[in-house]
Amino acid sequence: MSRVARIPVPIAKGVDASVSAGEITVKGPLGTLKQRLSANVKVTVADGAVSCVALDETREANAMSGTLRSLVAGMVLGVTKGFEKRLSLVGVGYRAQAAGDRLKSRLVSSTAFICASAAPHQGIVGAWLRRPRSCTGAARAGCVP
Repeated sequence: MSRVARIPVPIAKGVDASVSAGEITVKGPLGTLKQRLSANVKVTVADGAVSCVALDETREANAMSGTLRSLVAGMVLGVTKGFEKRLSLVGVGYRAQAAGDRLKSRLVSSTAFICASAAPHQGIVGAWLRRPRSCTGAARAGCVP
C-alpha cells in the first residue's frame, strides 16, 4: 500500500463526500468537485474521512491509491478554502502594486502592465519572465501595457 494512501483524508465541517458509479463527489460551501475513480482502487467514506485502498499489490494500484488520496485531499481543500497562490517578486527592478481589483506590475522592462482583476493575471508573471522581450503573452491575457 502507498505510504500516502495510508492516511485517510479528514472531511471538514460543511463538506459532503459521496462515492457512486465510479466517481467521488465532494460538495462544500464553495462548490462541487467530481473525480473519476480508478478500477484498481477502492474508495470509502466512513467516520468523517475518505480512505483509498489499493485492491491488489501491483505497482500501478499502489501509485493510483496515493494519487487518488492526494486528489481527494485537494478537492476537500478546494471546496472549503478555495485556491490561493502567493507570489513573491525577488530581484532588482521588479515591482507590483495592488490597487483595488487592479494589479500594476513592472517586470524586466520599464513598461507597466495593468490588469483589471487578479484572475487574468495568474499566469502572466510566469509567461512574462519566460519571454521578457515580447509583450504578446501579456496582451493575449487581457493586460494592457
